[in-house]
Amino acid sequence: MEKYIWLFPLIFIFHDMEEIIGLGIWLRYNKEPLKKKYPKLKNMYNNFSTEGFALAVFEELILCIFLCIFAYFARTKLSVNLWYGAFLGCTIHFVVHIAQSIFIRKYIPALITSVMCLPLSTYILIQCADFVTGALWISAMQILFGILIVVINLIYVQKLISWFTLKMKL
Repeated sequence: MEKYIWLFPLIFIFHDMEEIIGLGIWLRYNKEPLKKKYPKLKNMYNNFSTEGFALAVFEELILCIFLCIFAYFARTKLSVNLWYGAFLGCTIHFVVHIAQSIFIRKYIPALITSVMCLPLSTYILIQCADFVTGALWISAMQILFGILIVVINLIYVQKLISWFTLKMKL
């Protein structure tokens, strides 16, 4: 497990660099057509900036590193299961990006690294599954909590992007 823990932030930042580099440019050319085709998305990226997105990625990276440090040094059932759940959440995130691209029938910044990272992340999850220990229901709850941390943090960083972008405009 030790040899896999630190691959989480590496995989995360590799993936998110594609998004940081490309999402702002991509939105510039695709935001309006997407709003017309999918009106429910109209407010999703109203207050978006590359700088705000980079801040959000930085915050997520700090959380990722914290979970890795916790898992590496604590070596408890809780720390390992939370790490596993967060890494599983990140892996699910890759699947979501691939599904988004299929749904809109267009490349999105995140697709290439999602396709590249998904097999490696799946392999790591399989290799680390033996380290998920404890009573099945407790382990499952801790893993779900790790996934929930990722989901709640994704919601938070969406608000952080908007807040930072609006502050920059002042």
